Amino acid sequence: MEKNDYLPLFETKPVRGRILFRLFAASILVGICFICVYRIRFFPVGGKVEKWSWIGLFLSELWFSFYWFLTIVCRWNSVYRFPYKNRLSQRFEKELPGIDIFVCTADPLIEPPSMVINTVLSVMAYDYPPEKLSIYLSDDGGSDLTFYAMLEAATFSKKWLPFCKEFKVEPRAPEAYFRTAFEPDDDPVKVKEWLSVKKLYEEMKMRIESATKLNRTPEDICKQHKGFREWDFVSSKRDHQTIHQILIDGRNADAIDVKGKTLPTLVYLAREKRPRYHHNFKAGAMNALIRVSSRISNAPIILNVDCDMYSNNSKAIKDAMYFFMDEEKGHEIGFVQNPQSFHNLSKNDLYGSSLRVIVEVELPGFDANGGPCYIGTGCFHRRESLCGKKYSKEFKGEWRRVNKKVEESASVLEERCKVLASCTYEQNTDWGNEMGLKYGCALEDIITGLAIHCRGWRSIYFNPIRKAFLGVAPTTLLQYLIQHKRWAEGGLQIFLSKYFPLIYGHKRIPLKLQLSYCPYLLWAVNCLATLFYATVPSLCLLKDIPLFPKMSCPWVLSFAYVMIANRAYSLGEFIWCGGTIQGWLNDQRMWIFKGTTSYFFAFLDTVMKLFGFSETAFVITEKVADEQISQRYEQEVMEFGTPSIMFTILATLALLNLFSCIGGIKKVVDDVQTKALDQFGLQILLSSLLVFLNLPMYQGLFFRKDSGKMPPSVTYLSIIYALLTCTAAMY
Repeated sequence: MEKNDYLPLFETKPVRGRILFRLFAASILVGICFICVYRIRFFPVGGKVEKWSWIGLFLSELWFSFYWFLTIVCRWNSVYRFPYKNRLSQRFEKELPGIDIFVCTADPLIEPPSMVINTVLSVMAYDYPPEKLSIYLSDDGGSDLTFYAMLEAATFSKKWLPFCKEFKVEPRAPEAYFRTAFEPDDDPVKVKEWLSVKKLYEEMKMRIESATKLNRTPEDICKQHKGFREWDFVSSKRDHQTIHQILIDGRNADAIDVKGKTLPTLVYLAREKRPRYHHNFKAGAMNALIRVSSRISNAPIILNVDCDMYSNNSKAIKDAMYFFMDEEKGHEIGFVQNPQSFHNLSKNDLYGSSLRVIVEVELPGFDANGGPCYIGTGCFHRRESLCGKKYSKEFKGEWRRVNKKVEESASVLEERCKVLASCTYEQNTDWGNEMGLKYGCALEDIITGLAIHCRGWRSIYFNPIRKAFLGVAPTTLLQYLIQHKRWAEGGLQIFLSKYFPLIYGHKRIPLKLQLSYCPYLLWAVNCLATLFYATVPSLCLLKDIPLFPKMSCPWVLSFAYVMIANRAYSLGEFIWCGGTIQGWLNDQRMWIFKGTTSYFFAFLDTVMKLFGFSETAFVITEKVADEQISQRYEQEVMEFGTPSIMFTILATLALLNLFSCIGGIKKVVDDVQTKALDQFGLQILLSSLLVFLNLPMYQGLFFRKDSGKMPPSVTYLSIIYALLTCTAAMY
């Protein structure tokens, strides 16, 4: 073999500016130490309120300092991965492994079938040998509407796949492509073809959306396809038999597109559900797909995506193969994780949904510490590692092996695979424990990735310039807060379980990797310090209790430096990651909003579960919004509209800080000797900053007239609560 064959398929580069970052982190640490010394040295000797406020503030600052340390661990030694383009094709073009692609959906109302098939069509059209692609849709909603949409997609794919190759379509989700693409103007034949395919797609979309709106599949289609007979035996989406249909059998010579090229295999699966059996949410669906796919295609690599995460890059599979097939390091890689990105972000990311700094800064650091966590979508898995195999140095991935050929017909396979997706199949087995995705947590993906790491595998974080997948971000504030409540609650459950990384990963993974998991598991705990800092300094300002050094005191420098330098660095980091100043302000606002609502209820619910007062529930974030909400979102107008206890808390805190800020300014104006400004300067500044971040809240409470304003019931309650709290604080 030539020497050139041994060149690596990817390179790893450290992030620039690490020395400067470490010096900056050291300076912040010094400032934190001075703050701690001040809190201890100047402990008040006054009344109980002052003492307990001081203690609470000190504990909050200690928590923020500890959490800051954990984030520093993730940023200390960040790296980026870069594949060497064309080397894969030169060496392995004819030996590329098969890929099984799992798409998961759960509710046709929240996740419309027209959106689901766009994701399916985008992954069917990858720039990859189609005979090595098998696409599996898990429909946990057990909906005949989703099945009908899949039939339509199977037919349309015969035209769509060759069209993508001929016109070099990007992205290959038809809705996303036709939304932005312009018809070609250089060739009349191509123009005709382009318009024809667009018309076919629009007609298909109209049929699917009409059926969804009527909640009824067309009778003529039902008579044509035997698969619809399965729904004659379906009681409800929570009580039905396994429905398994091979819609396109890639092994069959008849499975070809309009150009005569092979089509990928396409499979529909609605696993069996019965009320007396727990179905384990998405983890259960994924494990059923792993078993069914092992009988049909058994590809060595599994890609899983959520139904709203369409493929945005037709070369994403080959990009992942650069890591798996590298001769020197590829054999130790268990999974390759892409970031979760979104196509519908507003100009300045109104709700901070992009998690820009986590994606661009923290996850590359996570990668350097041993590999990023598995985030549940956009992830390429080695089948062996996902199914429980432990890594050993002797292991070598053999990509040249030919997948076992299954001789049974599609109808025979459909029947034989049904038992693999039955409710009772996993009883007395290792599924959900040592095999497949793990059960028992809302964030099954995190503990699954942790278990893979603990079995000796490492992972790779790959964040290409052209994102591999694009999904749908929440378009209302309530959707956003509910989504983060679920994430924070699942993280805290892991932290308090046997999967706590510092225990579960002890002597199995490096300490720095154990610590890298912790910031994301402790989101919910942030609520305590955030709520304290957002309320107590403001209330003490009204009660004339100083909690910070005087502006004329040298000790104020430590507080000022930590606050200003940290926020200035945060702003610079955010802009370096491609954000805007307004986007950074939105991100800071969302941090406060999450900390005082999502994280608080996540913390509360987790405590309730520990004492057996509630059970785990999986909440799906709605993927559709009406036209008015979409318009306001595009205009970056915050959406309230629906009464919620979360909004009541946010509005009460906003008003409390407004009253406190006004009271503080009044003290300064009335004090001709400016002693109030000297004594309460930092508390007034803190209240003012919180008021500034809450400006959209005041608009929603008092100035807006549209349907997205704060509901009157929330407005009245928050005013009463804020006034009562401020009155109690002053007396």
